[in-house]
Amino acid sequence: MSIGTSTTTQVQWHNISVRIPFANPNHASIAKQVIEVDRELQPHAVKRELALDGDVLVATFSTLTVRLARLTLNSFLENVDLVVRTIGQFADDAEQRSTSYSHMST
Repeated sequence: MSIGTSTTTQVQWHNISVRIPFANPNHASIAKQVIEVDRELQPHAVKRELALDGDVLVATFSTLTVRLARLTLNSFLENVDLVVRTIGQFADDAEQRSTSYSHMST
């Protein structure tokens, strides 16, 4: 995981970019889809952009205060942790079932 920060002086937005690597692009895509369903609670003060770069989930946040940046990043990382643990628990089984179903239909 890597984190970058910057501050723009015109509107006082605080920007944070986080890169979360996954085992493969499919897992990164699942994480993005799951996390982007939840909207920010304060959309006027927190802006979020999620993108994929191969097997890396890239999250960029812009917040009006440093405190909101910290809270937003903490919440995001908690969500990522839950998704990673869920994928770890169920992904192999789901992929094996999917493969066996596709063999049954041929």
